[in-house]
This record gives sequence, structure tokens and C-alpha cells, in this order.
Amino acid sequence: MKWDEEIDAIGLLCPLPVLRTRKRMTPFASGTVIRVLTTDPAAIIDVPHFCAEAGHTYLGSTDEDKTTAHYIQKA
Repeated sequence: MKWDEEIDAIGLLCPLPVLRTRKRMTPFASGTVIRVLTTDPAAIIDVPHFCAEAGHTYLGSTDEDKTTAHYIQKA
């Protein structure tokens, strides 16, 4: 999947991946696709929930080695 911006949340535990993502997404334009890299198993629940609450579109995730890449389109 193609993305415009990447956020590294590797090694961070809940709720830090979502908090970092929310903060870093602030200056991005609407429609920007963001790839968020995580290692926290709870992120598979937390990131889609964050998107639903904030109005962003969760585009899915892929497992890449020991990380999970989550794809978000900013509202």
C-alpha cells in the first residue's frame, strides 16, 4: 500500500502508539495516508478505535516481520 507519511511507534506500549499518532497527524492535510509502525499487540484494537472516534478512515494493517503497519487516511 502507498502512504504519504510514516509514524514510528515501535517499542511503545498502549496508549502511547495512539497518542503519538494523534500528535504527529495534526499538521497533515486531509486525505493524507499515514503508515503507523507498531509492536504492541493491543494496537490492532487501539488504532482502529482511535480512527473511528476521530473520524479518520482505517485502511487496514499488514504484518511486517515483528511489526504491524497500520494505514490511516486522515479525515
